[in-house]
Amino acid sequence: MPYNEDLQKEVLTRLRTIKGHIGGIEKMVEEQKDCPDILMQVAAIRSSIEKLGVFLLENYAEECLLKAIRDKKDISQTFTDVVQQILRFLK
Repeated sequence: MPYNEDLQKEVLTRLRTIKGHIGGIEKMVEEQKDCPDILMQVAAIRSSIEKLGVFLLENYAEECLLKAIRDKKDISQTFTDVVQQILRFLK
């Protein structure tokens, strides 16, 4: 999926935020912080990754379906492809 400039900026911002959180966890481990505190940060990262995936999936589905409509392609096949991608993401 080609990224428009705004989408690319949003994805990179989210990825950098996740990367920063991971660095924070590394520091917490090095400083021997309490396990519950580290687990809370891991949960926050997991949530951020999930939200990024949903964001990408939403944009992918919209772009694929709009492109199929613009190109007057078979919507049913595009819809099937999008559903398959959703199912892969959910596994």
